[in-house]
Amino acid sequence: MYWMTLPLRRYADFSGRSRPKEYWMFVLFLFLGIIAMSFADALLGFGASTHYLDRSPFGVTMGVYNRSGLLTLLFSLAAFIPSLAVAVRRLHDSNRSGWWLLFGLVPIIGTITLFIFMIVGGTRGPNRFGPDPFDSATVADVRQSR
Repeated sequence: MYWMTLPLRRYADFSGRSRPKEYWMFVLFLFLGIIAMSFADALLGFGASTHYLDRSPFGVTMGVYNRSGLLTLLFSLAAFIPSLAVAVRRLHDSNRSGWWLLFGLVPIIGTITLFIFMIVGGTRGPNRFGPDPFDSATVADVRQSR
């Protein structure tokens, strides 16, 4: 839970570096939060659902299309700046500028490239964006486990 909420504590901190664990645990937190808010929207009647049935020469497709409601929107707006900040710090960990996030606007290639950047480990030791977060985070993990 510590790693999931750490970007919320560093809300608009775009400087420094973040470990892959911090980034991916926050992504998991956002995913679970969106699912929980969608269920809450559905229970409270804030969201809109549309049932559909499509017939084509290739077969029949049916399902439900859900639009998010007020709670999901508020959660997404509240998480926008921390998610941007943790992504920039994650790029800093691999010694790249935060401006690389704009490369994600390039269809397919940009998204795949950024995904790889977020997976690959950072540079060992200090770089131009600060000290290695792995070393300081290991100390924090030991302190927290006591």
